Amino acid sequence: MSDPLGAFLEQKSPGPSSLWSLPKFLDLVTRWIISQLGSREVIPRRGFEGSQLQLFSNVTGSVDDRGTCQCSVFLPDTTFPVDRVERLEFTAHVLSQKFEKELSKVKEYVKLISVYEKKLLNLTVRIEIMEKDTISYTELDFELIKVEVKEMAKLVVQLKESFGGSSEIVDQLEVEIRNITLLVEKLETLDKNNVLAIRREIVALKTKLKECEASKGQNTPVVHPTPTPGSCDHGGVVNISKPSVVQLNWRGFSYQYGAWGRDYSPQHPDKGLYWVAPLNTDGRLLEYYRLYNTLDDLLLYVNARELRITYGQGSGTAVYNNNMYVNMYNTRNIARVNLTTNTIAVTQTLPNAAYNNRFSYANVAWQDIDFAVDENGLWVIYSTEASTGNIVISKLNDTTLQVLNTWYTKQYKPSASNAFMVCGVLYATRTLNTRTEEIFYYYDTNTGKEGKLDIVVHKMQEKVQSINYNPFDRKLYVYNDGYLLNYDLFFLQNPQ
Repeated sequence: MSDPLGAFLEQKSPGPSSLWSLPKFLDLVTRWIISQLGSREVIPRRGFEGSQLQLFSNVTGSVDDRGTCQCSVFLPDTTFPVDRVERLEFTAHVLSQKFEKELSKVKEYVKLISVYEKKLLNLTVRIEIMEKDTISYTELDFELIKVEVKEMAKLVVQLKESFGGSSEIVDQLEVEIRNITLLVEKLETLDKNNVLAIRREIVALKTKLKECEASKGQNTPVVHPTPTPGSCDHGGVVNISKPSVVQLNWRGFSYQYGAWGRDYSPQHPDKGLYWVAPLNTDGRLLEYYRLYNTLDDLLLYVNARELRITYGQGSGTAVYNNNMYVNMYNTRNIARVNLTTNTIAVTQTLPNAAYNNRFSYANVAWQDIDFAVDENGLWVIYSTEASTGNIVISKLNDTTLQVLNTWYTKQYKPSASNAFMVCGVLYATRTLNTRTEEIFYYYDTNTGKEGKLDIVVHKMQEKVQSINYNPFDRKLYVYNDGYLLNYDLFFLQNPQ
């Protein structure tokens, strides 16, 4: 053993009479080695005391006869942390894999950003074009509509040739197509928000054309005679045409309740103006109405006189001889409004009439008092408490509104969907389903007879709000959930 170690052990000796224990000795040797190595690093190994860390790699020792411990210590010349390097290398490999994975994600994101950047640029260009009004989807819709209308016009020409002569139905279709052509041209410049309404009209016309084309090879249909305008030389209504869709009312889809028609004047039957009277969205108050001199003006929303009143109630309105007849708001009073001055000419109380939704039609509120016009003049259809809700018909003096005569029917008014008068005969309708009504009942004030009918009436929407008859053109003007429809009536020919 070298002198430095011996001197160190001499200093730490407990005394001449004491002997070194092996653990004590090893502990002193370890301390000396650490003091000699200074900053040098050794590989720790487990020694004699289980979990106690020892700083030497191999120790052998013995005790001589005098009890002195002798041992040899072998220290490596150099130490290298191999296990730490291995852990470092593994960690570096794991980090490298994670980095490659994240880098690939970043590359994908860069590609996506590039794609979306191009899409955004494309949208920006398209929006700029639309803002400059050089093109729009609405204009494209109108172009498609024009193509469809031209195709229908060609088909009508072919149908006329195949029928081998003039046909009333085909002629009517030709007129409607011409009207819709004018309407498209007008709306294209004035009102580009009505494409949907025009589409619906075109669908209706296409349906009619298909029906005509399908009937070419069939037997010639029964031709119903048309009486002289204003004449009652017939046996009553026996059939009705399919609906002709004129257009949506001018106030829009939200105004589902109202009435419309054509004025009838016995002195000038062919000069009647057209009127449209949609109720407010509450389905009760009649506040605004419009007058048109011709049907083309109505179709194109031009040359209209828009007038306002504040006292009309319900959709039982009718127009006769340049006067509008309305139920006064919240009363059983009736009024005659001069259309030239838009002022009330006269008011009267309708005796005993139920009002304010007491006995209105089915599915239609506030129509307890319903005016009607036919060849004989002005009528009013209503109910009373005494009639227990059954329909009461009164003939009115169209100037004074005095009741001239009254008839009582056995038909309960709230079970009918609407009613109209033709040549003194009341015709009542009822709902069969969402697309079909039926003229199911009649009452003849000329004879006092009443009975059942089964004339099917097709419709565009679910509810019929009003029906007005015009004696000159023999048409029914129907307000159907905001849409303006008209129908041709067919009559039974009297025996010669």
